[in-house]
Amino acid sequence: MTDLQAVALGEATADLVVRGGHVFLPERGEFQRLDVAVSDGVVATLTDDASTVTGSETHVIDATDQHVLPGFIDAHTHVDLHQSLEGAVHRILEGGTTGLIAECPGISLVLGADGVTTLLDRTATLPIDVRFTVPPQLFFDTFEPQPGRPEDHEALRALLDHPRIVGVGETDWIHAVGNETPATALYDRAAAVGKPVTGHAAGCRDENLSAFATLIDNDHEAITGEEVIERVTRGIHTVGRYGTIRDDIGAIAEAAEQVPTRELSLSSDGMWPRDLVSEGYMDVVVQRAIEAGIDPIDAFRMATLNPARHFGLDDRGSLSPGSVADILVLDELETVSVDTVVADGDVVVRGGDALVEPMQPDYPDSFRETATVSREPDRYRVPSDAVSGDAVRAVEYVSGLLTRETREPVVERDGELVADPDAGLLKATLVERRPHGDGASFTGFVTGLGPLRGAVATSMLWEYPGHLVVGSTAAAMQRALDRVIDMDGGWAAVADGNVVADVPLPLAGRCADMPVEETAAAYETLESALRDIGMDVERPLLAIQTLTTPGVPRLRFTASGYADIRNQRTVTLDPN
Repeated sequence: MTDLQAVALGEATADLVVRGGHVFLPERGEFQRLDVAVSDGVVATLTDDASTVTGSETHVIDATDQHVLPGFIDAHTHVDLHQSLEGAVHRILEGGTTGLIAECPGISLVLGADGVTTLLDRTATLPIDVRFTVPPQLFFDTFEPQPGRPEDHEALRALLDHPRIVGVGETDWIHAVGNETPATALYDRAAAVGKPVTGHAAGCRDENLSAFATLIDNDHEAITGEEVIERVTRGIHTVGRYGTIRDDIGAIAEAAEQVPTRELSLSSDGMWPRDLVSEGYMDVVVQRAIEAGIDPIDAFRMATLNPARHFGLDDRGSLSPGSVADILVLDELETVSVDTVVADGDVVVRGGDALVEPMQPDYPDSFRETATVSREPDRYRVPSDAVSGDAVRAVEYVSGLLTRETREPVVERDGELVADPDAGLLKATLVERRPHGDGASFTGFVTGLGPLRGAVATSMLWEYPGHLVVGSTAAAMQRALDRVIDMDGGWAAVADGNVVADVPLPLAGRCADMPVEETAAAYETLESALRDIGMDVERPLLAIQTLTTPGVPRLRFTASGYADIRNQRTVTLDPN
């Protein structure tokens, strides 16, 4: 007889007992007055009275008049944007979150498969359960030569056998529908081991969505109730999101009355430092779902059992005997007011405050030496003969993640095309920074960001291993890029030849290694500086870092030219 069975049978005492609470049973969709007994970090039994297994050494949590749930699981988030998990773990736990389904495409594009394995190793001992998806981006060659090496491809496929890898990461539909990509072998391997493929189906509908559904198993890009229903109808597990990127919970709420709620989960899709500090984590996601009209029972299930079952986590998302003791005690249901959190049987939050301190990340030098590129002032020069007429092709930033193609009048000076900040026409240079790349770069033009005078540079780009510099003069752009290189990655804003704000992101050029509160303050200063030098868009940081993502089918930047996402081709500055 195991120790767990001994406690279940009342023949041994538990390590921890949560007593007197209303316990959420997601399998049944109801609360019951029960005690929860835990042994060796695992739920041993749910019982009307745990006094018979409560000994002098048993840690007792009195949950009288409170609600006891499984810890929340974020069904889709990114752990390689802005902040290390180590520096944010205390805030994540305070949000009642004990599990993450995590994406890491940016780190894989910079560090290959080794970056993913290092993340797996370094996050294994954190007091949250972090599960990863294998990023497919190293396989895609839609717009440029395939970025991954054969050894990376083989290693990434092999990672699908790792117990903390739960599937393949988000695949933009533009890469997969109608295309035979090198990632096919990755998807085939996932199917062979029974692990799901995550989709990114923004703008995908009708026959394209049906074609995409033959490949993917879940998607988080539905922004209307109709789109949620379309996905569920096609067998796609649909993930709603409330976080820094978007609030699409209304779409989930609209569809929840028409589709089985077991096919729906909740996520943050990334809660950036300032929002994590000021708002919370999955507690506010679930609260938002309840406010939108989703029955609390369904909202709690969408944040516990549903994501756990979809991603094959049979011992998570539930308080049934044999489940890992990730336990959440709430003061109130509707406000999702977190009082106590237990992770793997250990109390990590009490009275709403974390007992865990932010941790210093411990990563190898390879993670901290990724930002160096050649410092070539000529890369910002665009010769006049780059276009054949009086207009130049440019990316127009619209809002959020949206861009579109535009044609702007050329401004020529001394044989080259230059920016015209008064008219809102800025230069943008993308420099590749893969360790095994050739440092290629492309300089184009962007509008819609405001009359910026100076420059901003960052290594924190979506789905591209590079530095992006946007500015009004070559000198300001070079100064901003120099600062980013000197910091081993990050953000820098320049005005009048001086760096006026910066945020160091030394972990793969993507994540800060300081506590999340410090990162949030640094970003606040940076955003204020960007507004001072002329960026007048609502979300300047989002606008800059997403100019490379193919996730929304519009015009984007690559180091080889503009990427015409919908038509799957690279185009030049010349619109003629």
